[in-house]
Amino acid sequence: MSKQYLNIFTQRNSVVLLLLGFASGLPLALTSGTLQAWMTVENIDLKTIGIFSLVGQAYVFKFLWSPFMDRYTPPFLGRRRGWLLISQLLLVAAIVAMGFMNPAQHLWWLAALAVLVAFCSASQDIVFDAYKTDLLTAEERGAGAAISVLGYRLAMLVSGGLALWLADRYFGWQSTYWLMAALMLIGIAATLWAPEPDDGIAAPRTLEQAVVAPLRDFFARNNAWLILLLIVMYKMGDAFAGSLSTTFLIRGVGFDAGEVGLVNKTLGLFATIVGALFGGVLMQRLSLFRALMLFGMLQAVSNLGYWILAVTDKNIITMGSAIFLENLCGGMGTAAFVALLMTLCNKSFSATQFALLSALSAVGRVYVGPIAGWFVEAHGWPLFYLFSIAAALPGLMLLAVCRQTLEYTQKTDHFMPRSEFRQAYRWALRLLTLGCLLLGIWLLLLIVDALGWGALTLLADSVLQLGAALSLLGIAMGSLLDYLALRRTQLA
Repeated sequence: MSKQYLNIFTQRNSVVLLLLGFASGLPLALTSGTLQAWMTVENIDLKTIGIFSLVGQAYVFKFLWSPFMDRYTPPFLGRRRGWLLISQLLLVAAIVAMGFMNPAQHLWWLAALAVLVAFCSASQDIVFDAYKTDLLTAEERGAGAAISVLGYRLAMLVSGGLALWLADRYFGWQSTYWLMAALMLIGIAATLWAPEPDDGIAAPRTLEQAVVAPLRDFFARNNAWLILLLIVMYKMGDAFAGSLSTTFLIRGVGFDAGEVGLVNKTLGLFATIVGALFGGVLMQRLSLFRALMLFGMLQAVSNLGYWILAVTDKNIITMGSAIFLENLCGGMGTAAFVALLMTLCNKSFSATQFALLSALSAVGRVYVGPIAGWFVEAHGWPLFYLFSIAAALPGLMLLAVCRQTLEYTQKTDHFMPRSEFRQAYRWALRLLTLGCLLLGIWLLLLIVDALGWGALTLLADSVLQLGAALSLLGIAMGSLLDYLALRRTQLA
């Protein structure tokens, strides 16, 4: 590979993104897997451990407070670095405080601190995503995405597997949490050293504008609805293949949990990092569209490795090859996909738009599980992994339809305005908004029901069905209008 394409990895911005990516990934396991292990060792009951998993909802709903971080600028370090420093200082204090707790004695204090850590960690993610979106040029986004993924993955390994080993063998749980808090100082140092993005970018003038303007800006663009579908569908094949991979390797093929854990945690992580970095280098030579198409096709083909495992005899080398190939191609696809999300954000409110788009991209990972389980029960593992390849095709077709819009945005750093079907688009947006409101009510009803404040299961099911139907109807209507508009303007 030419030296000029590797030089970007040695620049100041690349080091900053690596260190901030590390700081972004470090708190995640401390409120999920590592905390669950600590509670399990302290003999906390399973029901309570299950309730603690709700702490992670902060990462799902972080878009709710992202407009606040677009609107207001702290009195130091600027709009992006100021919020980064605030969230990181709070994280250090909260993680240190967790180290003073014991689940057996201070369970609900520990719960409160875990919620605080998750909230501050999600806030740091919001600002970090906005920071790299504002900082990087179109040519640098692929490599920048790859470097931040590298830092994030390394941090998850440190606060996950390494933290468990250190707590068990050397330091104990409380000292391990203090060590993780000390490692967060890396992020603080990176924030102080990092350059602030262009101060000339206009921030929203009011909080109302910070909430409404990002949505109005996005849905006023040509092809907006099809791009939303593309974000949901692009990694759908990857989501299907990964949703039951551990179950498949243990129950479907017959490997023991130790073998699967060792290969997945080491070889899989290594392949993801290599794939992301290699994808970042390639993206300096490819347009965003070509990178997304090439890496998307490789993601689909890589699922053949699991199909081969399903139709051949058990073999550790075959398993390692399948995991390496799938994670390698998945890492390349992730680098291109994060670059796509950055490209789609208006820098005036990149925190809000990136938070919304990244939340939307998680829909596939969250909701394919039940479908995948039903499919395997009905048709078996070999057909399931062939289906996972087919599930990648709609995303690639949508990408082809959106080609001219994406290429225009990458070349000009502006968004092609919409000019057709204005009134009909309003109705599509109203249907989607109403559906989302009903889904929000459904979540509140679930919480009320779980807390025992009322038997609302039937009402919650009805609200869920109506909200999902209206949301899907709005998306289908908007996508159809997009396609008709593209045909009318000869862009499809």
